[in-house]
Amino acid sequence: MALKDIDKLKEGILKIIKDKKVRFIRLWFTDILGTLKSFSINVDELGNAFEGGMGFDGSSIQGYARIDESDMLAVPDPTTFTILPWRSGEIGVARMFCDIVEPDGTPYKGDPRGALKRNLKKASDLGYTFYVGPELEFFYFKSSVGIPEVLDKGGYFDLTPLDLASDLRKETVLTLEEMGIEVEYSHHEVAPSQHEIDLRYTNALTMADNAMTYRLVVKEIALKHDLYATFMPKPLIGQNGSGMHTHQSLFKGNKNAFFDQNDPYYLSKVGKSYIAGILKHAPEITSIICQWVNSYKRLVPGYEAPVYISWARRNRSALVRLPMYRPGKEKATRMELRCPDPACNPYLAFAVMLAAGLEGIEKGYELEEPIEEDIFQMNPKERKKRGIHSLPGDLYEAVCLTEKSELVKKTLGDHIFEKFIENKKIEWEQYRTHVTKFEIDRYLPIL
Repeated sequence: MALKDIDKLKEGILKIIKDKKVRFIRLWFTDILGTLKSFSINVDELGNAFEGGMGFDGSSIQGYARIDESDMLAVPDPTTFTILPWRSGEIGVARMFCDIVEPDGTPYKGDPRGALKRNLKKASDLGYTFYVGPELEFFYFKSSVGIPEVLDKGGYFDLTPLDLASDLRKETVLTLEEMGIEVEYSHHEVAPSQHEIDLRYTNALTMADNAMTYRLVVKEIALKHDLYATFMPKPLIGQNGSGMHTHQSLFKGNKNAFFDQNDPYYLSKVGKSYIAGILKHAPEITSIICQWVNSYKRLVPGYEAPVYISWARRNRSALVRLPMYRPGKEKATRMELRCPDPACNPYLAFAVMLAAGLEGIEKGYELEEPIEEDIFQMNPKERKKRGIHSLPGDLYEAVCLTEKSELVKKTLGDHIFEKFIENKKIEWEQYRTHVTKFEIDRYLPIL
């Protein structure tokens, strides 16, 4: 955005603040794990924030700076200004996402939003705009403590009376739209008390901001009704977990770079190489897009969570799918990566997806023929014969693959890469040495 346009936007924000009686501005950013961080400033400080940012202690943020280099500045992005509907009243509260910079004004290398912006610039330099459309699933429970207690026994697309959360979803959708976030549709998902609200396709930076906002809005509306919403990938034993199927495409101007009218799959060479890049690099990026110990309880065969590295059109057991809702339509041509879960850091997740795809384009990866058979029904010998490999089976295996990945290191930068690996190894060690209820119930009576 041109400097002149930014100045005009800032003037418009100041007018809205005056008209809506906004008193406080919340400045939002994330740590490397995707946890939303926030601090409030008085509106009188907004000019200073726009000019040079607001200072904070980076040493207290997961994956940020050491104590001896802790001074950071949060610089609000005026394009992300919106009023928080659930904070409405006589005194209004608004929010803006921030870019994190060093005291000398240089972008901070540990900022996840900055990492995504660096990779988007690389795509832009190649002439591409990266569009994504994630489908974030979640559960409503009666409480955040104890054994999860569901609100219903409904299933996929079920309506009332089984789907008791229809009004919650409706209120969430209306709140998101009030904040300028477009929603395509919402519905009950496969598992009891599981739901999905799909955000309308947009550029990756806006979508990462929207995904962070979405997760908070879902939780805020649930809390308002004395309920708890969670994006935990696998909270219920024996039921489907929550995924974040991510639709992706590259555009050059108004032209979809994935589309080819003359191809049997309506897929261009660029689109095929992009998908080939995703498939080739899927194991090494898995720890970024499925970043928790619990993520791998979801990634098991039989629960609609793809673990086999292949692509298809209608086959939902494949890792990558080409949605066939509107075959032959340029704008609708896209690929869908089905393994990410909604508890990941969307800035880092979108960055590594894009990097893997661009690697495929730049190196001319060839895409093999699709696997349209149900891979879940194949035995190991059949899968081996077809050359179908699997994603990592647990967080430790995934992190070890990521640690060896030059692609991920280059994508995230040394700082985020090293801090992320360090954090995940600590998480795995804590999990590995924890004695679970399963072990007590199974072994204590017999050993």
